[in-house]
Amino acid sequence: MSLYRDTGIVLRVHKLGEADRIITLLTRDRGLVRAVAKGVRKTTSRFGGRLEPFMHVDLQLAEGRSLDIITQAETVNAFAKDLGANYAAYTAGTAMLETAERLVTEDGEPAVPQLQLLVGALRALTEGRMTPSLILDSYQLRALSIAGYAPTFDGCARCAAEGPHRNFHAASGGMLCDDCRVAGSAAPSPFTVTLLAGLLSGDWASVGASDDRSRREASSVVSAYLSWHLERGLRSLTHVDR
Repeated sequence: MSLYRDTGIVLRVHKLGEADRIITLLTRDRGLVRAVAKGVRKTTSRFGGRLEPFMHVDLQLAEGRSLDIITQAETVNAFAKDLGANYAAYTAGTAMLETAERLVTEDGEPAVPQLQLLVGALRALTEGRMTPSLILDSYQLRALSIAGYAPTFDGCARCAAEGPHRNFHAASGGMLCDDCRVAGSAAPSPFTVTLLAGLLSGDWASVGASDDRSRREASSVVSAYLSWHLERGLRSLTHVDR
């Protein structure tokens, strides 16, 4: 049985048999991994609480026929403890985990940028320096960009005409000029477009200066753009405090 080591974030768990669980992880070297943790539901389990959602862990796994088996797990960052004490941060974090699982494929390829982004976003949630919903929106825009779906906010997504522009169309990839506008385009305010650009680039000074109306509108735009590329919405977004 071949062994290997990897590091990752626990995205989801579900029961298997009487004492085991299948653990879904976003890992550095193999992308999305689903592996079995044997006996993890027993009170005497050697894994303790290290294989719960939000946990950042260093792992040893054994390759299996269909699912690999987790043989060791050591905590790198215990994000679960801090997030569990803050409802807004917890629900935003849950949406991040679902986003990561939907965007990263089980192809065995490294997912270093996606993992680094998720670790940074979860750390930002635990530090509490910015509103959780803003951290979530920024994370989702950046995760989409890493996956190859970067939206355009400063120019026309179709003809590249320099902005600012007034029309947003998810299927077209972002903002559109008046000449390229298509039916069904949204018309976010200029303040919202500035906020969206700041969320994507990480300009937290401009993000922090935004008003509540722009933040709500930006969240709607991000959700629509994410849903378009995932082909359906995230179940966890219904619980996010916005």
